[in-house]
Order: sequence, then structure tokens, then C-alpha cells
Amino acid sequence: QLQLVESGGGLVQPGGSLRLSCTASGFSLNYYAIGWFRQAPGKEREGVSCISSSSSNRDYADSVKGRFTISRDNAKNTVYLQMNSLKPEDTAVYYCAAVITTVPYMCVPADYHYWGQGTQVTVSS
Repeated sequence: QLQLVESGGGLVQPGGSLRLSCTASGFSLNYYAIGWFRQAPGKEREGVSCISSSSSNRDYADSVKGRFTISRDNAKNTVYLQMNSLKPEDTAVYYCAAVITTVPYMCVPADYHYWGQGTQVTVSS
């Protein structure tokens, strides 16, 4: 059974940092691009950052460029999202998702096929 599990969310003060992890079970991430998406209450799910299977391509939303870093460790079947200088507007449920790289894809939710259950990130003083 293909499964993605996010971890690392929580409550953090503005300016703080968190590292999210996305670990796969039941399949190898080696042939999948992985994306981090988020959804705040009353808003649509949006792309935060995506990484290709080889890590050669990394995309970031303009709102997180320079603050967030995506990386992956295929040996650990895990993708990370390092989030620094967090702002209240980063508050959302964060999801990781996977798409096999044999099909065209962009860093948009509709292109991703397998999803985790999400982890809450709250930035507040």
C-alpha cells in the first residue's frame, strides 16, 4: 500500500523554524517527484515547493523563496522542507504529495497522485 506520512509540524513563533519530513512506505521515492502543498482555512490548496526525483529541479512559491528549502534523501525514502523565518501567513496544513516522473507535471496539486494526511503548522506569538 502506497503511503506518505508527514511529520514535524507544530506551533512556532514568528521568525522561528520548523523542518517537515515526508516519508514514503510501500514504494520507493526514487522515481517520483515530491511536492509540498499547504492549505489555510478558507483558501485553496497551493504549491509551496517541489523537487524532482534527482533533486536537479526545485521550485518554490514566490512567498517562500529565500526562507524555505526542499531536499530529499532517497536512501531514507524521505523528503524534507526546512522552513525558516516563519510568518503568521505560513499557518496552514502542509501536505506532501508524489507524482511518478514518467508523466509531465508542474508544482500544482492537480498533477500529484499520492497524498499524505497533512501536518498542521501554526505560526503565532
